[in-house]
Amino acid sequence: MSLARANRTTPYLFIAPAAVIMGIALLYPLLYMVWGSFRDWDPTQTIGEAEFVGVRNYVSLLNDPNFHESLSVTLIFAFSVVTIEMVLGVGLALLLDRKLRGMSVLRTLFILPMMIAPVVVGLMWRYMYHPTIGTFNRMLEGVGIEGVDWLGQYALLSVIIADIWQWTPFIFILSLAALQSLPRSALEAARIDGATAWQQILYVKLPLMMPVLIVTALLRLIDAFKVLEVILVMTEGGPGLSTEILALRISRTATEFRELGVAAAMSNMLLILLLALTIGMFAFTRWREARAARIRAMIEQEDG
Repeated sequence: MSLARANRTTPYLFIAPAAVIMGIALLYPLLYMVWGSFRDWDPTQTIGEAEFVGVRNYVSLLNDPNFHESLSVTLIFAFSVVTIEMVLGVGLALLLDRKLRGMSVLRTLFILPMMIAPVVVGLMWRYMYHPTIGTFNRMLEGVGIEGVDWLGQYALLSVIIADIWQWTPFIFILSLAALQSLPRSALEAARIDGATAWQQILYVKLPLMMPVLIVTALLRLIDAFKVLEVILVMTEGGPGLSTEILALRISRTATEFRELGVAAAMSNMLLILLLALTIGMFAFTRWREARAARIRAMIEQEDG
């Protein structure tokens, strides 16, 4: 073997063991779940003993109004929390991207919520929303306003607020890191050209931050579709199905209803939805990069 060929193949030999382990760890559970979704499978059977029913589980889900309701709740919850968290997180990063006394303490305080275990977050917010002893109703009654049934009439809104409180710091940290890594030459050029603070944000900072913001939004969107513990502790999916997102319905279908095949089919549909969102966001990123490259080429031609 020549030295050049050895240099080309050596990196692949080093990563091969990790690639094999990751492939087995990822593909085996995924294929097992796909195979189980085509069977009338319950916890008393092995997957080989379960009757093969083809796409019946998928057809039953498409005709199930409860599944439609859970899907609707999931979409509303996920897009609401990600949109608000992105606005708040990026806004805080822009506000605090400066030299202030005690900045390290402020950053530590901001990231504390995301360090708390989800079960603890659920319990904490459940007690704060309590109709009689909860913090929020006591504050309202202190100013002469009647208490609110937070986890009843406004259950979905209450869950959204709890998620925003916990995960806005995630957006803030990544946005602040993106801001501090921006090329200072571009910012200095904007200042020299007389750009105001808002113009620098809209036309320099945000466009340069966009690749990081897109990946950050994608990570949060994927995670929002899989939220389970906080909602389970706060509302258990109620009242009715008003806060039952797909992850919670999958868990209940497998454990309470003992329909493993249906739960596997639901998991596959959630996976397909997340893959579609991921591919769409990456396609949008590629389109932006190609558009920016065309604009730069046109500017260079005009200057030439």
